[in-house]
Amino acid sequence: MSGDLPERILAAVQAALPDAVLPAPLHAPEFRGREWDYVKDCLDTGWVSSVGAYVDRIERDLEAITGVGHAVAVSNGTAALDVCFRLAGVEPGDEVLTPTLTFVATANAITYRGGTPHFVDSEARTLGVDPARLEEHLRTVAKVEGGVCVNTRTGRPIRALVIMHVFGHPSDVEGLAEVAARWNLVLVEDAAEALGSRWKGRHLGGFGRLAALSFNGNKIVTTGGGGAVLTDDPELAKRAKHLTTTAKVPHRWAFEHDEIGWNYRMPNLNAALGCAQLERLPEMLARKAELAARYGRAFEGVEGVRLLRPREDSEVNHWLNALILDRPDREARDRLLETLNDAGYQARPLWTLMHRLPMYADRPRDHLPTAEALEDRVVCLPSSAALADR
Repeated sequence: MSGDLPERILAAVQAALPDAVLPAPLHAPEFRGREWDYVKDCLDTGWVSSVGAYVDRIERDLEAITGVGHAVAVSNGTAALDVCFRLAGVEPGDEVLTPTLTFVATANAITYRGGTPHFVDSEARTLGVDPARLEEHLRTVAKVEGGVCVNTRTGRPIRALVIMHVFGHPSDVEGLAEVAARWNLVLVEDAAEALGSRWKGRHLGGFGRLAALSFNGNKIVTTGGGGAVLTDDPELAKRAKHLTTTAKVPHRWAFEHDEIGWNYRMPNLNAALGCAQLERLPEMLARKAELAARYGRAFEGVEGVRLLRPREDSEVNHWLNALILDRPDREARDRLLETLNDAGYQARPLWTLMHRLPMYADRPRDHLPTAEALEDRVVCLPSSAALADR
């Protein structure tokens, strides 16, 4: 990386955001719709906890937006993943194939089930799990016995494959679904960052048996905290709602519970915020597409780096705009991060890869050369929709 590349990248960011108010955050929420009205309605009526009209409404709204048969609103995206793995049949001692290039919640939720994350590599094209590399890895370490995929090195069942749509860009969902089917794995989508993204016209979160969404404060649509489980299976949806409501058996006054459940339901206050946000989702996506286009124009001709671009046949929500250096160079990446942040443009690297974290360092894994290279190549740029307004 030449010494002047950070300055050239900074100049391109400044050209894309000429009137940005500094410091420019990585991704800030905005409230321009009926958020105040809906939250005030909760306060006025007293329906502020985990039951209320807005909880029901946000689930129906999500079903309409995603085209997935059932949405179950929960307290956050990590809780959604926890429920997904429970419903996928992950039992203590099972392994779950998961990208090492992901946010820590993906691996943590597997561990909550008593499962073991088994880390696999990504591809540079999508930043998602590489289906060809995954197939090769499974042929080396696994076999199917009695309909169950088993790790021949550890003797443990490999129960599921979770794929993460990084920054809202679709993983190779078709290729990964084929691998999952060949190896009798339940496919779970970590679609936390992917609301509004589609592959061949189909919303992400609708390809696996189960999927998780997040509505954290840094997402395109926020409920403050919050998430949702998506599934086309009505029985799984019914069970998800039951488990996340402390497994309480419906009754007018009795507190009967038929199994161990969780208090994971989304409060009505949060759902009210989310309903107002979802009303503006098309507008938010359009403004974020405009911001991505600005970055595209600004970086034309800047050598040594490229923007992560949507694949053909995909519609991407542009949650975060990401730069990819031509070659891995941790020192150069950090110089770029320092240059941008010093100038008031909040920039961030990828998450620390899961297999590098102390609690996951000894977990099973494939060779991970692409993910390790990407860790030293990717920098995320300020991506708030409001930046497109200036």
